[in-house]
Amino acid sequence: MMKTEPLTLTNEWDKTFPKSEKVSHSKVTFVNRYGITLAADMYVPKDASGKLPAIAVCGPFGAVKEQCSGLYAQTMAERGFLTIAFDPSFTGESGGSPRYMASPDINTEDFMAAVDFLSLNDRADADRIGIIGICGWGGLAVNAAALDTRIKATVASTMYDMTRVNANGYFDSEDSEEARYAKKAEMCAQRIKDYAAGGYTLGGGVVDPLPDDAPYFVKDYYDYYKTDRGYHPRSLNSNGGWNIIGCESFINQPILKYSNEIRSAVMIMHGDRAHSFYFGKDAYENMIKDSKYADNKELLVIEGASHTDLYDGGKTGAIPFDRIESFMKENLK
Repeated sequence: MMKTEPLTLTNEWDKTFPKSEKVSHSKVTFVNRYGITLAADMYVPKDASGKLPAIAVCGPFGAVKEQCSGLYAQTMAERGFLTIAFDPSFTGESGGSPRYMASPDINTEDFMAAVDFLSLNDRADADRIGIIGICGWGGLAVNAAALDTRIKATVASTMYDMTRVNANGYFDSEDSEEARYAKKAEMCAQRIKDYAAGGYTLGGGVVDPLPDDAPYFVKDYYDYYKTDRGYHPRSLNSNGGWNIIGCESFINQPILKYSNEIRSAVMIMHGDRAHSFYFGKDAYENMIKDSKYADNKELLVIEGASHTDLYDGGKTGAIPFDRIESFMKENLK
């Protein structure tokens, strides 16, 4: 019998986006195969009847459901879908200990556990389930689609390949055996420090104060996570960040290896001004290379959009919700 952890869930509206009067909102929980209880916000269109197509949303990497994953979920519920935005294991209101750890396996499982939950929900149609992953969760969403045959449609928004960036550094600038060895040695030394101290050391969230010479993508993150636009007290990126060793296992585990075997529909969407654009372009190319299932795959490029413009729309409403809606409706028939 699956047992749930006791979780402390916030009842008041504490999102970074306004509450919609077109949907009903509630808190729900579900358990993954590691026994970790996950917390989610569920959004259901008020005027809907019968069983609905359903979507699970997560991301960005280091964010919480009160930020942009909740915005995506609420907006898609306004458009007729039953949706949940969930906190990953070890973060936000979800369970799991120690806190602020990440795992390519467990975090992929989080998506699959969300599909378990939606498959048995009385209001959801188990044959019409999709997922949306944002930023680092875009790569994990593609990995989940490669593993979970129940997922009929996947959107990866402004995606990161977390295994690639951890192994190779930004823009593959550390793609060498020597650089990887140095990173692994540093992580191993930190493990000894943490074990001796009896706890894990946080690596720090988005840099604050912002240096004048910060790269443009760091300024992009600061503008979202450290301002009223996107700050949230439970968000790792807005505050203390992941544990220093939190992403250690990503270095050695490429998550997109079998993406060209995905039979279901996948849309990767990215802004062409995003520093992360190369992740999305390369993921799409690898997904269709030597694939028998390329016809339902798409790369949607949003001109002029930066990485975080696809978090909340930025100043121009950059998130193509109309296109996401049509993609999901087409593939969740």
